[in-house]
Amino acid sequence: MVKRLDSTEKHAVVINISDVSRTGVGFSCPDQLDIRAVYECYLTIWTKEVIHVFLQIVRSEVEGTEGFHYGAVFIGMSEQDAFRISVYEQFSAINN
Repeated sequence: MVKRLDSTEKHAVVINISDVSRTGVGFSCPDQLDIRAVYECYLTIWTKEVIHVFLQIVRSEVEGTEGFHYGAVFIGMSEQDAFRISVYEQFSAINN
């Protein structure tokens, strides 16, 4: 789920993550999100740990009638959380 930070609206939307790397994430969402806006997100990783991150939307594409596909970069992520994601990235590359 993501929630926009610079808005007084407390609306959160569910996202479907398609890929993740140490620097960012790709995801789909039925709602239109704003480019350059920053969103708060709680990512559940493969170990079932939850990582609190902030995402800035850098790319948006329409996905037919399904909604939108986004690319976002992580902002201010701790080194520990970035390491967790890089371990997942390496593990996924081995298993694919």
